[in-house]
Formats: sequence, C-alpha cells, structure tokens
Amino acid sequence: MTTTPTTVPAGLDAAEVATLQHRHGRNELPAVKPPSVAARVAAQLRDPLIIVLLAAMVVTAVLRDVSDLVVIMLVVVLNTTVGVVQEIRADRAVAALRRMAAPFARVRRDGAETTIPSAELVPGDVVRIEAGDIVPADLHVVEAVRLSVDEAALTGESMPVTKAAGDDLSAGTVTATGRAVGVVSRIGADSALGRIAALVSGQPRRATPLQHRLAGLGKVLAAVAVALSGVVLVVGVARGEPFGEMLLAAVSLTVAAVPESLPAVVTLALALGAHRMARQAAIVRRLPAVETLGSVTVLATDKTGTLTEGVMSVDRLLLPDRTAVTLTGRGYDPGGTAEPAPGPDARRLAEALVLCTDAGLAPPDADHAAWYPVGDPMEAALLTAAGRCGVGLDLRGSLPRVDEVPFDADRRRMTTVHRRPGGDYLVVCKGAPDVLLAQDGPLRIGEADRQWAVAVAAELSAAGYRLLAVAGRRSAERPAAADAEHDLDLLGLAVLADPVRQEAAAAVTAFHDAGIELVLITGDHPATAAAIAERVGLADGRPRVATGDEAATADRHTVVYARTSPEQKLTIIRRLQHDGAVVAMTGDGVNDAPALRRADIGVAMGRGGTEAARQAADLVLADDNLATVGRAVREGRRIYANIRRFLVYALSGGAAEVLIMLAGPWLGLAVPLLPAQILWINMITHGLPGVALGGEPATPGLMRRPPRHPDEAILGGLIGRIALTGTLITVMALGAALWTHERGGPWQSVLFAVLGLAQLGVALALRARGGGHRNWGLDLAVALSLALQLGALWLPPLQDLLGTESLTLPQLAGCLAVAAVPGLVTFVTTRFRRGS
Repeated sequence: MTTTPTTVPAGLDAAEVATLQHRHGRNELPAVKPPSVAARVAAQLRDPLIIVLLAAMVVTAVLRDVSDLVVIMLVVVLNTTVGVVQEIRADRAVAALRRMAAPFARVRRDGAETTIPSAELVPGDVVRIEAGDIVPADLHVVEAVRLSVDEAALTGESMPVTKAAGDDLSAGTVTATGRAVGVVSRIGADSALGRIAALVSGQPRRATPLQHRLAGLGKVLAAVAVALSGVVLVVGVARGEPFGEMLLAAVSLTVAAVPESLPAVVTLALALGAHRMARQAAIVRRLPAVETLGSVTVLATDKTGTLTEGVMSVDRLLLPDRTAVTLTGRGYDPGGTAEPAPGPDARRLAEALVLCTDAGLAPPDADHAAWYPVGDPMEAALLTAAGRCGVGLDLRGSLPRVDEVPFDADRRRMTTVHRRPGGDYLVVCKGAPDVLLAQDGPLRIGEADRQWAVAVAAELSAAGYRLLAVAGRRSAERPAAADAEHDLDLLGLAVLADPVRQEAAAAVTAFHDAGIELVLITGDHPATAAAIAERVGLADGRPRVATGDEAATADRHTVVYARTSPEQKLTIIRRLQHDGAVVAMTGDGVNDAPALRRADIGVAMGRGGTEAARQAADLVLADDNLATVGRAVREGRRIYANIRRFLVYALSGGAAEVLIMLAGPWLGLAVPLLPAQILWINMITHGLPGVALGGEPATPGLMRRPPRHPDEAILGGLIGRIALTGTLITVMALGAALWTHERGGPWQSVLFAVLGLAQLGVALALRARGGGHRNWGLDLAVALSLALQLGALWLPPLQDLLGTESLTLPQLAGCLAVAAVPGLVTFVTTRFRRGS
C-alpha cells in the first residue's frame, strides 16, 4: 500500500542547490585533523617510566656501557612505536563512520530524477530509496510503499522497523524492504551519523589501570633509587673513598636499582598475550588493553549479536489444538529440526508461511559462511521454520500467487490468493495477533479459542517474543485479495525471537564466578531485553530494568538498560566509571562506537559488527562469542600476575644490591662491588630471566577470584615479599663475602658470584605452579645467564673488564650452596600462597 501526501515535493532547482550548498556545506562527516607523528611520539615519551628509562640512557652513556645503552634504547623505541601505531589505528573510528555514508543518491532536481554523489545532497533535496539502499542523509518520508528499515547499526533494534509517510529515517541505516520518497532534513555533522561521529571523536582514550599503576611506580622507584644512591655516595666519600669512584658507583647503583627491563617485560608479556588471544579469536587492537581485561569489574554487554545470534528465528509454532512444535537449528539454515514431528495441521501452517511471504533463502557462498535471507529477515525466518517442518520454496511453483494485498503499517497484515492444482483457490493471511484475533476481525473462531490465542500472544509478547497470527481458507471461486479477508480459519501462531547463543548462559556464569558484574545495554524493547537477560542468567529472577531516559538516575544495581541512544549509553558507562568500576563494553553497531571508545576496554564483534564499532574498540572478537571475552579476561589476569611476579624478582635483587653497597663498608668491605660488576649482574638478571618471567602460565583458580580493586597499587601485598627476599640475598651474599675475607680469599668475586646466582635461583622459585604447562623459556634464560655469570669469573677478557678473580671448584660449590638459600625460602613461602 502506498501512502501519499497531499503534495509530493517536485525537487530543488540548480540555483536553490547552490545556495543551500554554500549555507550548509557538503553532506560529509567532518574530518578531525589527527595529531602529528611528532606530537604522538612526544606524548609517549612523557610517560613516567619512559622518563626513567631516558635517564638511565643518559647514565649508561656517561658510563660508556654500550650494551645496556642499546638495550634501553630498543625498549624505548619499541614502547613508543607500539603506542603511536595503536593510537593511529584507534583514530580510524571516525573515518569508518564516514565510510558508512551512501556513496550515491537518487534525487529529483530541476523536474527530473538524477543520480549524484551523496556528498552533494542538501537539505530540501527529494530523494528516492529502494530495498538494499543505504539512507544517504536524514530524511523525512513523504511517500512509502511497504517500507521497512534495518536500524540495528544505529539503535540496536533486532528487527527491521516499518516506516510510513511522516516518519523520519536516519543516515547510515539500510532499507530492508519496499521503497520510499523522502525530503532531506539534516546532512553531514547534523545527521544521526554526524552526531555519533562527534561523540566518538569527543571520547579521549583513558589510561589503562596498568598504565596508571606503572606511572606511579616509576616515579617512586626513580626517587628511591636516586635517594639511596646519594646516600651511598655520601657515605663512601665520608669514609675517604675517592669522589670519582663513588660517583660512578652511585650512578651504577641507580641503574641497577631501577628495573629498566620492566617496560620490556610488560611489552613482551602484552604482545605474547595478544598473540595467544588472537589464536582464540580475540584480536587486540591496542596493546595495553590486554592487561586491562584482567582489571575488569563490570562488563556492559550488548544484546543483539552478542547474547543472541543476531538473526530472526521462529522459536515454535503454536497450533489451534493447543500443541506446540518446537523448532531448532542455526540461523537461517532450513535444515534444523521440529519436535514433535509435524502433523497435518503443522504442515498446513508451514505451507501458509511459504505462500504468504515474498522473501527467499540462499545457501552459503563465497561471500556468506551460512544460509542468509534474501529480502525481509522476518519473512526469511518464516521460510526457515517451514523448511524445518519439511515444506520448501518449491511449493510456490505448484500454488502460484494470483492476487495479493501487501503488508503495510496501517493494516498490519498481508493477504495472498493462490490457485490450487484442482482449480480452486487458497487464501492465506498473516499479521499481528491483535488484528487477526479482534472481535470484528477476519477469523471465524470460537470464543474459547479466541481467548486462548489472545492470552498466549499477550504472555509471549510480555516475555519479549514477537508473534504473527496465520489464517487461511479455501474458495471455489477466485476471490479478489482485498475481498477475501473474511471467514478465515486460524492456522496457528508463529513465535519469533532472536535466539540466545548456545554458549551465552555458560559465559555469563563464568563471569559471575570471576566476580565480574554484567549489565545489559541495548536499544531493544524493555520486555525483550529483560527476557533475554533472565534467560541467560544475568540476574536471579526478573532483572531490574531501566530505559535510556532513566539512565542518569537509575539505581546502581540496574541490570538491564533498554531503548538506549548512543548518548545514553555514554551516560551509563560514565556513571559506572564514576562509581569506581573498570568497564568493558561489547557492541557491534555504529550506535555502540562512542561507548566502546569511552569504556576502559571496548570489545567489538568481528563477523557481525560494523567497521565503525571495530575501529572504536580495543578488542575485536573474530567469532562474535561472549565466551571469548572470558578467555581474554583470563589472559589479562595472567599477564598482571606475571608483571607482579617480575617486580618481586627485580626489586628484591635491586634492594639487595643497594643494601650490600650501604652495609658492606660498615662491615669492613670498603667497596663491595665495582660499578661494572653492578651493571653486569643487573644485565644478566633483569635481562633474559626477567623477560622470561612474563611468559609464565596462568595459575589454577585464576577465574574463580574477584577482580582486583581498581585503586590497588601494583605492589600491593608484595612489599613484605620483596623485603624478605632482598634481605635474604643480602645476608647470604655479605655472609659469604665476609667469611672469605677473613680467610684472605677473593671476597669481592665471591660476593659477585653469590649475588648473581641467588637472584637466578629466586627467578626459578617464583615461577607459576600448576599452570598446565612449563615455561621452558625461563629455564633457558636462567641457564644462559648462569653461563654468563660463570664466564665472568673464569674467562680472562671478562675478568679484566669486571675486575673478578677465578674461584676454585670448592669455592664455587660453596657459592652455589649459599646462593640457593633465598630461592629455597622463596619457594617454600610462596608455594601455598594464593596467586604464586
């Protein structure tokens, strides 16, 4: 049915177009000039930990320590490059929105229809759209024929929305069925796409929890290292040591005390984690986001395509005799099952579904991995249901359509007439239950049956389902479709839904076990959203629901937000973050892009999502599976645990070196370690073994613990372990040196040997337990470092460089025995500690 206004606009003339283009500009989303590469690099170099590394570079350059200088430079370059590249990729979100605009539009100008680039549209242009077209600008509909529009990308609505004359269409949506004529109302930045683009570009990237923690740690470590090194310098000079030598020792100690390999450890751990996540269908777009997943306290999930499959499906067929035929299968594949086996009544209903539809189904091909709809997705779902009942599209050939009254928004039903092989005719009608089941409706039905059907339809609608009533009758004469809608028999009800993903409920349970709160944010109807939330277990019983208009004032324990706009989604995310939550947000539509950008970790769907959502996100799910987020959270927690493991190792060794330099002179060891020896130990311990610790496997039970508090310091709970281990290393090393000194032996070389070997032993003692596989990289790293440490004692070139002396085998055996003590104590004290 066509809805026609009193006057259809004739279109603009050339002069009007020129004036309007001058006034409003082009129908394009504004391009935001990105920061220059130099500005991005400068921003990266302002990170506190990078500043510590830059200071260490200066120190190593002064000391002519080329090896350390090169390593630190590589770390700085790697961190800066990764950060800049990820920023540039993230800024493509607005560019993806720009590409969503239709490239061409059919307009009426100067009395004739023509096709122009959509960028040249102006307000007032008369535009014609047809099925499959992208709406090129915001339009006010003046004429519509069976028009429905897929608004999922902008609103999250799971089904196409019927439109009529007088309604508005948004730029970037897709015409699902029918055709229309509309007048351009808004273009460019003023359009629906433009407003969302402004929201996306206005959301700066938030620093991740790890970046906050490392920034604070870098400042503290730098200050402490400089202060303690200053004390060493003052004490040494006060004891009469040459100022130059003590200055060199103090600077060397500064380098040793600061774990300059921490950025390398973090970067490598994140990169390895990103690689492992990619193998599990989670593609990381921003490297720090890997760890952020481990900090997540709230997961704000979309409904369509995330908790549900994102397709229309007939859940069951309800027959007039009160029986139900349950249908199962994947997507639009008609090869699913029907339980119980369809009888004559169910087949009649399935035949009606095939005949009273215009859509089609297509099998997988080069562009589609599964069956897909041709035409209206809801009608395609009806065809899929018929196929699962054993009725195929070939029925249309044997019962050709001879007349029809198409569906429209006013009548809310569709009627078709078909010629049967025997020469008589079949009338089929489908439509909204309240229309067909009305007292004055087209059905001949008993009151008891009517009341049953009305009650069932109301109950299922309240539970979030969409229903269609289907009726039909035979006629000996060929009736006109418009006159045939009377005395119809109810054939049944088709119950439609966007089916819940098979793995969704298990994924929700896993998140709850991990102490992560889930919130559903969708543009769909409140009843539909609440039903899905209840079905997957987001809440015990009926969940607390609020609409988007209530987002700013809703209770903190609201589980479902429905009918939300992009701005309201942002409000919800901001409120959660203001309450101290670390928020992960999943989404697939353009309407989700601003919230994905604002969230601490944005997660987009890779297969069913829009490019705008993917570009705004930090993580893309190649399989569109919420359970993959759970695996990514586990990986983030593992990485954070390994970073803390490295800090225990590196800081306890650094603390031991500082304590030895402070206590040694008071015990009669004038200069316990030479600058070159300090740097050597620092290189072999903080280098390969430290980086290898970042690859330790996850410990059992990692996903059965609550997430750490967002304000928790990265060293929270570790200070005691660091102090204990550092003290043990100090006592063992100084004890061995003093014992050797009293006997006139090479005490400095013994101190040097025990200090290095003890730290390697601690590295092995700190490894994860029960992680399912062994990190052989750590074993190899410790073995190489051990070889280097022994070479420093026995190889003449290294002896000359480091000022060491050869140790006898008994002396070396004694060093090994003493050096093993800190590792053994660490192993015993951490074995049963949670998270060791």
